[in-house]
Amino acid sequence: MEPHGRSKRHGLPRRLGALRRPWRSRSTAAGLAGRFGSRPGVRRFVRGVRRIAGHLWRPGTSRPRRRTVLGASAAATLLLLALVVAPEEGAERAAGCGGLRVGAWQRDSAMTDEFTRYGNDNARLDDWTGGDGTRSVRLPDGRTLWMSADTFLDEVRGGVSRAPNAVWVRNSGLVMSPEGRIERTLLGGTETNPTALFPGTSTEDGREVWRWPTQAVVEPRAPGSSERVVRVVLWQREAGHPPWVFGVPRATEVATLSLPDLEVESVRTVDEPRHPQFDRRVLYGTSAVRVGRWTYVFGADEGSVNGSASRAHVARAPVGRLAERSEWRYWAGAERGWQRTASRSRPVLVGEEWQRGATGTYSVVRSGDSWLLLTMDAGGPDGTGLSDVTTYWSCAPTGPWKGPTTAVRPPLPPGGAEAGALPYNPQGHVEFGSGEPGGGGRLLLGYDVNVLNSPQAIHENVSLYRPRFLRLELERVNAPE
Repeated sequence: MEPHGRSKRHGLPRRLGALRRPWRSRSTAAGLAGRFGSRPGVRRFVRGVRRIAGHLWRPGTSRPRRRTVLGASAAATLLLLALVVAPEEGAERAAGCGGLRVGAWQRDSAMTDEFTRYGNDNARLDDWTGGDGTRSVRLPDGRTLWMSADTFLDEVRGGVSRAPNAVWVRNSGLVMSPEGRIERTLLGGTETNPTALFPGTSTEDGREVWRWPTQAVVEPRAPGSSERVVRVVLWQREAGHPPWVFGVPRATEVATLSLPDLEVESVRTVDEPRHPQFDRRVLYGTSAVRVGRWTYVFGADEGSVNGSASRAHVARAPVGRLAERSEWRYWAGAERGWQRTASRSRPVLVGEEWQRGATGTYSVVRSGDSWLLLTMDAGGPDGTGLSDVTTYWSCAPTGPWKGPTTAVRPPLPPGGAEAGALPYNPQGHVEFGSGEPGGGGRLLLGYDVNVLNSPQAIHENVSLYRPRFLRLELERVNAPE
């Protein structure tokens, strides 16, 4: 179904010693590869130097053959040149980066109020009045596209409540003007019968299959192309039984939206995890960061369903090829580097304890030479979790991640504590950042709110199912890696 947008104002559709034993040592080669980002080119070069060294010196001989010193020196020189001059893959690691943490924070009432204004406006009754999974991307013309997962439509009564049977869809988009005013909702279907922007399907036995949008990026339609498109990473899930009340992970997909009209052109599958344990299936897209010629896409398994931390993973694809399954590479650890097969992916270490790490909806941002990961504290200092946002920092997208450091306890809306509301899905919105005071800059942090055990509560108080925003002051840790 072709998407359409709704403008409240006009009401019209729109839209990565010796040369003897060391070079023959597997552990030394692995150590070098890990030290320099596990670049395949480095590993190939190490194997070549092993062959050279083996040719120049053979076990059992009393001395090296002629030209051994010259050959060894040349091999060593070539190795240095390969490591220093040919960065190839893995060059995203910044040696001795400064690290980042949250130094201070304050509420960003202006952004929170804008979502409140738009959600309460009844000029149209088929647009966004509340949702979660809130992520954003800046478009080339200055507008911002906000993605929303489960979305309520319909009327808001007195700016407070909605009907218990309000219309809702599995996903939508919001278009914000360059001046910061939300103007319309992107949906599928028609004005009289709105549906999800990214429609779902069903299983053979009739269970619902739906899509939740995660991070979006703007990139060339193809490498070198002047035409830009929006790529939205999607989570495909299917209905399951408890504890899978939010669905069983099924696939990671990438949708392509045209610019400037934001029409859905295609949805392509990039990975279908097949692990028999549902909690070990990884979906990608909770965050995406473009650096140089790569887009790094972060994901997680579903460990948090069982009350423990999720395991964070990272993949990457060349800029302009995010929608091409064959172009994705998955981080498999320092010894194996980037692999073509998703099942070979290995968790990125987050913190020092598995119980205290990321939830399934963490966010990663990059500032200067440092990477910052923000997540709800899955384990929590008192074992309860899901009350504080904690941070980890790294000098590379592949880690190691150092932390955790408690950043903030997100404030709930009025009545939230009494209703049992929880904050979740902390997301950094870098397009709304500014400067680098203190060496780190300012970051807009959004988070969602929900009452998991009482659907009625979010209808009686619409603010309990809407995003809220904070302004974070980032500062340098000033610790060597």
